[in-house]
Amino acid sequence: MSVLIIIPARFASTRYPGKPLVELTGADGTKRSLIERSWRAAMAVKGADKVVVATDDDRIRRAAESFGAEVVMTSESCANGTERCAQAYANLRADHDIVVNLQGDAPLTPPWFVEALIDGLKNTPAADVATPVLRCDGETLNSLLNDRKHGRVGGTTAVFGADNNALYFSKEVIPFVAQNFDAQDPTPVFHHVGVYAYRPAALMAYPTWDAGPLEGLEGLEQLRFLERARPMMCVEVEARGAKFWELNNPEDVPLIEKMLRDIGQA
Repeated sequence: MSVLIIIPARFASTRYPGKPLVELTGADGTKRSLIERSWRAAMAVKGADKVVVATDDDRIRRAAESFGAEVVMTSESCANGTERCAQAYANLRADHDIVVNLQGDAPLTPPWFVEALIDGLKNTPAADVATPVLRCDGETLNSLLNDRKHGRVGGTTAVFGADNNALYFSKEVIPFVAQNFDAQDPTPVFHHVGVYAYRPAALMAYPTWDAGPLEGLEGLEQLRFLERARPMMCVEVEARGAKFWELNNPEDVPLIEKMLRDIGQA
């Protein structure tokens, strides 16, 4: 089955304008933009036949082309990454079995997260959409709770049923837990990793649906599938000692740079 990875990137982020071009310093002092680090993460995925950056901004296009990425231009009217991926897929006139949306704000996404997601969709013919979830340890859970305490939106959390289909995603920390956890303790909270794998038919249907109230309130594109009663399979992945965090706010830059140093990534 052929796999296309699309990295949607826009300049006009509400929370962090210009985010894809923000430079992050690696373990050896090398500075690379967020979009380049996300592209490098995508290029490390085994089994991907093609990787493209999808954007509506010439500054991002020029930056991406400068480090060798293939770029497809999309409209400014795309409301989110999934709509941008759908338009990019149509503009490419692509013909792939699986389309992966690797969002451009997750440069620490380990390749095995995406590989597990692709395998999950390949091995579950009934599934049209899949997304990875990572069980939080105490340190990650405390970071999420600290963001909310200080009025910041950090990562997204997910809850899912016995069939692994998502019940809900939220920028609040769900489910509620009263217990305190040590840094390395496993917790019942799952961090949603911002990657999606779609069958092309599901991806192309998405922009034909109006956004529902939950998507509007949470600002989470994946809720459009749930509000349309379209199941989304959650694939649990393992950190294997890797650090993972998304760049959502300027305050995340030093945190991600520390993680790059911790894992020795240039």
